[in-house]
Amino acid sequence: MFKLKLPTDPRWVNIVETNIPEILTDHAWCEQKAASNAISLIVRFPEYTEMVKVLCDIAREEMEHFRMVVEKMEQRGWTLGPERKDDYVNRIYQFQRKGGTRNQRMVDHLLFAAMIEARSCERFKVLSENIKDNDLAAFYRELMISEANHYTTFINFAREHATDDDVEKRWEEYLAFEAEIIAQFGKKETVHG
Repeated sequence: MFKLKLPTDPRWVNIVETNIPEILTDHAWCEQKAASNAISLIVRFPEYTEMVKVLCDIAREEMEHFRMVVEKMEQRGWTLGPERKDDYVNRIYQFQRKGGTRNQRMVDHLLFAAMIEARSCERFKVLSENIKDNDLAAFYRELMISEANHYTTFINFAREHATDDDVEKRWEEYLAFEAEIIAQFGKKETVHG
């Protein structure tokens, strides 16, 4: 579906299982950042009325996921830790075009969001299929579906609103870049780590 060029090694789940509070804390903050990203798109491109409405829904849903992760931690007697830096997301962010037309910058921001959602969805799938904790397996299966919908929304908006950009070519560039950097990750108990 996403055409990710380098799938996550399922053995990453073995690392995750050594520190479940860490993956949940990192995951919670990933949801908060996803909500902030949707809000950032609204602030930067308010004239796209239909997109703004959908982004409002995504921001709300991402914050609901944040709350769900925090509740999952509380159920297990854990508390949310401080916000984490996400080196993977920061690397993808650096790939975004800083120049070009306003439309090209918007398309790139949408593809950036689609890329993060695609990898997050793929990681949630790996977790849902490999983690020994049945409660977390079901939890990540449910969230995987939501992330897939977000990916589809972002990439479809990029395709719909591109006026001076070859979205498919740019998406292929994102996929190639992401494959280069994801090879350096998968060694920590974080969503993208």
